[in-house]
Amino acid sequence: MANTALTDELFFGKTGMDRARVEKLVAESLNGMDDGELFLEYAQSESLALDDGRIKSASFDTAQGFGLRGLSDESCGYAHASELSEEAIKRAGATVRAVKSGHGGTIAAPPPGTNRQLYTDANPLVKVPFEEKTKLLAEIDAYARSKDSRVRQVAASISGVWQAVQIIRADGTRVDDIRPLVRLNVNIVAADGDRMESGNSGTGGRVDYARFFDPATWKGEVDEALRQALVNLDAVAAPAGEMTVVLGPGWPGVMLHEAVGHGLEGDFNRKKTSAFSGLIGQRVASPGVTVVDDGTIDHRRGSLTVDDEGTPTSRTVLIEDGILKGYMQDRLNARLMGMQPTGNGRRQGFAYAPIPRMTNTFMLGGDKDPREILQSVKRGLYAVNFGGGQVDITSGKFVFSASEAYMIEDGKVGKPVKGATLIGNGPDAMMKISMIGNDMELDGGIGTCGKDGQGVPVGVGQPTLRMDGVTVGGTAG
Repeated sequence: MANTALTDELFFGKTGMDRARVEKLVAESLNGMDDGELFLEYAQSESLALDDGRIKSASFDTAQGFGLRGLSDESCGYAHASELSEEAIKRAGATVRAVKSGHGGTIAAPPPGTNRQLYTDANPLVKVPFEEKTKLLAEIDAYARSKDSRVRQVAASISGVWQAVQIIRADGTRVDDIRPLVRLNVNIVAADGDRMESGNSGTGGRVDYARFFDPATWKGEVDEALRQALVNLDAVAAPAGEMTVVLGPGWPGVMLHEAVGHGLEGDFNRKKTSAFSGLIGQRVASPGVTVVDDGTIDHRRGSLTVDDEGTPTSRTVLIEDGILKGYMQDRLNARLMGMQPTGNGRRQGFAYAPIPRMTNTFMLGGDKDPREILQSVKRGLYAVNFGGGQVDITSGKFVFSASEAYMIEDGKVGKPVKGATLIGNGPDAMMKISMIGNDMELDGGIGTCGKDGQGVPVGVGQPTLRMDGVTVGGTAG
């Protein structure tokens, strides 16, 4: 687990708060409640961006504060402040108790403890001087322009967060976590005559900056962004209609995340607003389809030692061989549904109450060679990368735009196409999977998921997939 002495110094040594008195305030505030916690947070964050050879923006921020939550049945009282003081916590306690309303609940048992540690305690922001980061971005710009004369614009950014949290419950149970998070992103615009197209690539995780300064890493991201831009320069208008679609491995798992993952979060299913509500034990996907949410993978962007309620994260099987097995749960929805928390209670920061969210959500690999999958398609679309998308949780309907796609003709990958969108609904799409590749991979570590106005880092992944009878929207006349 994280360094408790360090978090104690941040939240008590530097603020003048007395730990025993704070624990007493939490106990008094949550007396008679069903559940709740005090969430203490200290975070440093930085971002440095270069555009067209010049530093466009540079920022460094420090934030601290607390969120106090009390739960009575399904009612939630939440108060937060950026002031770390006993008086502020006491005032918050009076606000939180407004939801008690005579309820005589017994406070829920604390989550189980854990001694594991999935990432370093070290602060990546202070290990590398500012000058070294600007030099790296300048090298990325110079390398990208030297690769191809068609490069017109290069944008590169590097960012990092170091977050320390401590979660205190009514019985005095305390859980600490110290979370690093870094990311490198490269965007390249290439031009051929009057036509301009872009490509984007990035990498990140719960590590320090060292990997970014390895030329093999940053040059690899530049090469990938440039490759995408040049592919798009040759792309023709995508056809429309119902066809076979092959999804590439890795980042295309974002469609699984949006179209299926959100529908398997506990709150939507407790409220019966998900297309998957009440379907545990029933077939919701083709045989062979197994989907998991795993927050325990070392150094991954979506991983957490413990979630933001103090519950250790887990490997949760959501769909197994096509059968729905369970949902992702925080403590509130698990209690109300008579289920166990899965370590998916997450929040953007101290100003937000936790809600059930994904961590690293992906489909396991199958037994097909990716080449065999492509060769099996007479005519179809090969979608390698995705851009934006929209999903309706209740119906499961989705629209996703492919940022890199190709036509498949007689089992061979053909001309790149531009403007292809995949249209359908999550449950139906899962039943259209007919072949599953043996090449499952996770994304590069750049995903951020939005829900209820909160953004949290996540991971996605999948193997190559064949889906039959998918509606494709195109731009060809």
